[in-house]
Amino acid sequence: MGAVTNELEDRALALSTEQFDYSLPADRIAQVPLEPRDSSKLLLMDGDGTLHDRVFTDLPTLLRAGDLLVANDTTVRAARLRGRRDDGGLAEVLLLQRLDAGRFTALVRPGRRLHAGASIQAAHGLRITVAGPAAGHRGARVVSLEADADLELAIAAAGEPPLPPYIREPLKDSGRYQTVYATGEPASSAAPTAGLHFTARVRDALRERGVGWATLQLDVGLGTFAPITATDISSHRMHAEHCTLPSDTAVRIDETHSRGGRVIAIGTTVVRTLESHVDSGGRLCPGGLSTELFITPGHRFSVVDGLLTNFHQPRSSLLVLLAAFTGMRGWRSAYQHALTNNYRFLSFGDCMLCWRNSDAAA
Repeated sequence: MGAVTNELEDRALALSTEQFDYSLPADRIAQVPLEPRDSSKLLLMDGDGTLHDRVFTDLPTLLRAGDLLVANDTTVRAARLRGRRDDGGLAEVLLLQRLDAGRFTALVRPGRRLHAGASIQAAHGLRITVAGPAAGHRGARVVSLEADADLELAIAAAGEPPLPPYIREPLKDSGRYQTVYATGEPASSAAPTAGLHFTARVRDALRERGVGWATLQLDVGLGTFAPITATDISSHRMHAEHCTLPSDTAVRIDETHSRGGRVIAIGTTVVRTLESHVDSGGRLCPGGLSTELFITPGHRFSVVDGLLTNFHQPRSSLLVLLAAFTGMRGWRSAYQHALTNNYRFLSFGDCMLCWRNSDAAA
């Protein structure tokens, strides 16, 4: 983690959670994704806090040859499973984290009727057996899954995307809660939503512009939606998430900086991963780890120069991270501008591109 001075630590510790609150009208929460993906608005914030109204397809023109975009290419699991209990009643299982080949931690409903040993029959031959409580996961259980054929294929066929609780509208196309560059085995319980805006044509334009592309992976957990309930942010306990920084991505980041290019994170998950892999000497250390890093105002960013991100919930750890990057005045100014100018908020909403504020503690 980047070092912070005692003065900045004291400033961060003094921040109350209510300083990250704002009024978000329900009608500003985007319920459905735009079509096409890249038609969203983009609010550009310069390093001095100046704001510009743009659109996402402008992104290639806002970057320079030699810059590097870093994306989280995690794949969202179809983690919400519905089925019937042995007594014929309905049941729902929300997969949280894989423990081994066939076991997961999960939230089950109705919990009172699903004791250890209870079984649930889901679609596509998927069978779920409920075990005991999951260690370290409040309210979660351990469940075992079996299928007649490939287990991951059965989960994908039987499951639904675990949409955020503020999304009320059913999703007609589950692929819209997946980035176009997602790869590998499904592992996330939520999408890295800043990446949902990208299309093949935008990526082609970035390539033609001379902007680089690198990837890493952070498996997004449902804790990303949890509000901060502590009265001050220093008392908030951050949820743990597994992340991996490939060696080639670390090398490309170092090369970009050595040539004077800028590193732009596509979303807060990328920021959290990169800053978690910085050692005490400020060097990037590739590999995999479980991070509980909570980035707050006063954090000294070691890697990221720019951040592309959606508009976040009040009192969320994601908003606190944004405040650390832009400064307290910066995020407040941007969000007020976005509310006044009809930007769409949260997972299916619009986005902003902000450049790091050298006085971000202000």
